[in-house]
Amino acid sequence: MRNERWSSRFSEGLNPLALRFTASIDFDRKLYLYDIIGSIAHCQMLAKCGLLKSSESHKITKGLKEVAREIEGNRFSYSLEKEDIHTNIEAALIRKIGPVGGKLHTARSRNDQVTLDLRLYCRDQLQYLILSLMELEKAALGLAEKNIDVIIPGYTHLQRAQPVLFSHHLLAYVAMWERDRERLVDALTRVNVLPLGSGALAGTTFPIDREYVAKKLGFARVSHNSLDAVSDRDYAIEIAAATSIIMMHLSRLCEELILWSSEEFGFIGLPQSFCTGSSMMPQKINPDVAELVRGKTGRVYGHLISLLTLMKSLPLAYNKDMQEDKEPLFDTFDTVSLCLEVMAQMLPKITVNKKKIEASLPGGYLLATDLADWLVTQGLPFKQAHGLTGSVVQYCAKNNKEIYELTQKEWKTLLPKIKSVPTGELTFKKAIQKRSAIGGTSLKNVKKEIKACLKKLETFP
Repeated sequence: MRNERWSSRFSEGLNPLALRFTASIDFDRKLYLYDIIGSIAHCQMLAKCGLLKSSESHKITKGLKEVAREIEGNRFSYSLEKEDIHTNIEAALIRKIGPVGGKLHTARSRNDQVTLDLRLYCRDQLQYLILSLMELEKAALGLAEKNIDVIIPGYTHLQRAQPVLFSHHLLAYVAMWERDRERLVDALTRVNVLPLGSGALAGTTFPIDREYVAKKLGFARVSHNSLDAVSDRDYAIEIAAATSIIMMHLSRLCEELILWSSEEFGFIGLPQSFCTGSSMMPQKINPDVAELVRGKTGRVYGHLISLLTLMKSLPLAYNKDMQEDKEPLFDTFDTVSLCLEVMAQMLPKITVNKKKIEASLPGGYLLATDLADWLVTQGLPFKQAHGLTGSVVQYCAKNNKEIYELTQKEWKTLLPKIKSVPTGELTFKKAIQKRSAIGGTSLKNVKKEIKACLKKLETFP
């Protein structure tokens, strides 16, 4: 089997097994539209620079659009012998319009063509992920507004720590997703660089206009080193890293949703339309969607490691190893976008069990820090207030009491040197209200932050 593009140097055809092993058409056909868009821009540039006649450029452009329609209509026959989507499209073009179609490859190589297509694809996918993150943020903000004043136990080390608003807890994830959006927007600046015109590795001898192509395709700038342009996959690795962080954030939330929806917590109810049952235990409602998002996080992490390992020892410039960049990148986008979509649809349907949450607040001495803070207002150094509060907690534990249940007499015994007693000061509502410094969990802060987050989403980018 011979490949017309490069076989003239060879005296024998490619082994059928080697052909199957090296061909990428089974997965890189995903890039067909970007290949055609890039080829049309390249064709128009060749005509502008006098490297193609106007009639030839028109004929090639028309032929490429016909090929695109065939692919979109599932009428295109892919050939394994043509190896990849780029050669398949070019061969189809030549069959349609004759030898003039071969002029399209003037001043370009598959090397710069491949990375052009991949950058165009990544640019679109990044923009879609950014919009998906925005939808997820809106869903979380809606759930926060709906349950704006619900107080839950806050945890550190998975141990009860201090009371916080449920809405404030959700806003923590909104803050993570805002950073995720910033990372994707930042990654776009490095994706949006035109590599076409770099040739195989050394540039081209033809008088081309790369800036013209960049403008046609919406690239912010052109690459300035041909060797780097054809062998750079930093942008793919950066995308894999940014999306891995997104998945980490989703996984953390899913872990909490799974815990909160358990009988042991009972804080929330997950929508049954996003859960499954058991084939053996009829009472089960399993949080499978949340569990799968948590599980798919490892899959995306694996793609990051795959890309890093792929590139770790490649000499300049292009190497066939780099064909392995596409499947991890394609699956990363597919997986992350699906996870974002399903989470954005599931969050608004979550129900919050306010009575169960309220009943769970006693226990764990959530107001201990508030007692220590109150003692500071009475003139004690915080270190001393901390130690004294620890003694109060010990007393409460021995007597099976909450701090706010202590009588005036008990307070006088426990705090003999303090003139006043904190009766009425130690309530969950006051604990929330007092944390009004910027970033704190007070209701006033949370309302203000929700409003600010919604405004950011309205005005983005």
